Amino acid sequence: MQKINRDIIRFFYSQGCVVVSTIDKNGFPHSACKGIIKIDPEGRVWLLDVYRGLTHENLEGNSHISITAFDEHSFIGYCLKGKAELSSKDKLSPELMQSWEERITSRLTQRLLRNIHQEKGHSRHPEALLPKPEYMIVVEVEGIVDLTPKHLK
Repeated sequence: MQKINRDIIRFFYSQGCVVVSTIDKNGFPHSACKGIIKIDPEGRVWLLDVYRGLTHENLEGNSHISITAFDEHSFIGYCLKGKAELSSKDKLSPELMQSWEERITSRLTQRLLRNIHQEKGHSRHPEALLPKPEYMIVVEVEGIVDLTPKHLK
């Protein structure tokens, strides 16, 4: 497992969502937006998934995964690469569920504030319509890629 420094952890927590990439049975990548619930500096990341779709199917056949986040404005980004383990929703602790609800509430609040400031986004507040998580993805990070171009560091 690769340790994750505090700056990278703060960066990932500051993102509304991340792009999770998996590999399907034919070797093609599949990307989906997910929300990070918890990051352990020792190198473990927890994600909750509200759908049991292609990400789940792909991880059942191939545990390789990447988690990518970027901030276009500051031109910073990271990709965490590792292996994932699936865990059923009955193993979700009350603390993880509480974290998920807090993240959803925060995203909803940010959307409402942007709408008040006339930065119109989605009118139906999709976060409020999300179902409860179906399962958990636990990732053991094996590598971190800094996406910031070298000449800007």
